[in-house]
Amino acid sequence: MALSVMFLVAYSWEILAGTHILLCETVINVIWIVFVVDYVVSLWLAEDRWRWFTRNLFALATIALPMLRPLRLLRLLTVLHVLNRTSGMAVRGRIAVYAFGAVGMLMYVGALAVYSVERGAPGTTIDGFGTALWWAFVTVTTVGYGDVSPVTFEGKLIAVALMFAGIALIGIVTATLASWIVDQVNFEAHRRETAGRKAGEKRAAMATDSAVDSAEELRALREQVRELTASVAALRKELASRGR
Repeated sequence: MALSVMFLVAYSWEILAGTHILLCETVINVIWIVFVVDYVVSLWLAEDRWRWFTRNLFALATIALPMLRPLRLLRLLTVLHVLNRTSGMAVRGRIAVYAFGAVGMLMYVGALAVYSVERGAPGTTIDGFGTALWWAFVTVTTVGYGDVSPVTFEGKLIAVALMFAGIALIGIVTATLASWIVDQVNFEAHRRETAGRKAGEKRAAMATDSAVDSAEELRALREQVRELTASVAALRKELASRGR
């Protein structure tokens, strides 16, 4: 990550400042050699080399394509837990952070790259870094105003890469939004189901209490009837004895 930062600084300084070119090129080449050594040693030490190779294609790309090396900075984004409130939000949060971080880095590096190959080219419309950054933003968002466009072959290759990044961003945003909507619908349905179940339990409890009260009242009434019957029988018995 430290080497990625150094690479990005050296690359930006070489293109934007235009000074200390030899020093910047030396730093970039040394960092590239370190990345190559790191990749080769890691591949050699891996127990299953083919599996390691297939799982680290991004590392290979950062070696084969120098402009992708700053994307190693995305490992820093793993410390961000902005949306880790629930398990679903944790996944969506990481996806969103990685997606927007990667696209933002690609936009910046793509603007640097296209500016470096387009400046001074005959008929170019990208004559400044601000214009290059604007072009990169328009390209990634797939808006495509067409006010500026690359004229060199290298610039067009960079445009293709940014277009694919923009398509991926739209897919990720759409999927994340759809996932959020589904979660909200499921949460509302669960809330209503829980509320209905609690209301049913409350009504059942009230009905049970009412039945218990009615049974107690019936027992009390029967007791009163038995007492009244006994009193009447005693009274009749007393009246009969007096008549004799």
